Amino acid sequence: MTSASLPPVKVVVIDDSVVIRRVLTDLLSADPEIEVVGTAANGQLGLEKVRRTHPDLVILDIEMPVMDGLTTLPHLRAEFPALPVIMFSTLTTRAGSATLDALALGAADYLTKPESFGGRDQAFASIKAEMLPKVKVLGRARRPSRPNATLLPRPAAPVVKRRAAATARVEVVVIAVSTGGPKALQHVVPRLPANLPVPVLLVQHMPPVFTGLLAERLDRESPVHVVEAASGDALRPGTVYIAPGGRHMVIEKRAIGVTVRLNDDPPENSCRPAADPLFRSVAKAYGANALAVVLTGMGSDGCKGAQHLVDAGAEVLAQDEATSVVWGMPGAVVHAGLVTAEFPLDRIADAILTRVARQRASAPTAAGVRR
Repeated sequence: MTSASLPPVKVVVIDDSVVIRRVLTDLLSADPEIEVVGTAANGQLGLEKVRRTHPDLVILDIEMPVMDGLTTLPHLRAEFPALPVIMFSTLTTRAGSATLDALALGAADYLTKPESFGGRDQAFASIKAEMLPKVKVLGRARRPSRPNATLLPRPAAPVVKRRAAATARVEVVVIAVSTGGPKALQHVVPRLPANLPVPVLLVQHMPPVFTGLLAERLDRESPVHVVEAASGDALRPGTVYIAPGGRHMVIEKRAIGVTVRLNDDPPENSCRPAADPLFRSVAKAYGANALAVVLTGMGSDGCKGAQHLVDAGAEVLAQDEATSVVWGMPGAVVHAGLVTAEFPLDRIADAILTRVARQRASAPTAAGVRR
């Protein structure tokens, strides 16, 4: 069944700004695959609208009167546990921190508001490319859980040939993640011990400000040290380096060791940072001594880079479909035949540690959250 023949994704928009509600309604309604079935000016009214319309997805503002987004979200999760919610927030430190709170509470994803909605055409252009794909993918992902929904037949999955597990000693771990990533990372990074004998390089598709806040939050929660990467950083064991929003992160092997280099090269897979440039540089610097992990996310970023890693003798792991918010990125490497194994989210950290322990006298063990 083609996307054009599927029922439109039903959306409720909850935002206290009349201008934003109108812009989003016009933008979404212009696409025949999307139907806005209701709008509301605060969370209290929004909950009533959701109860009446049974949408496939909610777009939720954070700062609103009467009932704000962070207060509304737990009510949505309690009453409609499978309903995807996209947070819509400004690109500020305060809003970024609140957005990470919302993702931890169960929001599926987020979008950042344009700095100004004064120019209608400019506002449309600034959010259209990012919003429409997210609404369609997330709105359809959980549709069978909606009351009275019809289960659509799924095409048969292609036969995927598993690769043999690598045997080389792992000297670096590289992780790619996007939609659903902040919450997924809370299940992985805090379980990595302080004595992890390798560095971890991580690309999470996020804008500036957000990646720094994510690094700070994970650092507080984890035994390993977590930082937003900077050009010139020397890779150190027991440290997780997160690519900063808006910049690609690659690594270079020099006489003094392996260091981080950030650049402003064009986006890849419509992303900057993107996983593919990092994966290519890791393949060049570490070859078979790298371990790649691809977690939940839309699109296929990381797949081409994973091919470089596999060609160099490295191993690639993927999050399974059942525990992924969107099985786009991990599904791409699975269907390309690049992985040796898939794991549910709660087993990813153990899978990493098992491979890092290979050919080492003392094995790191999964850690609890640092208090």
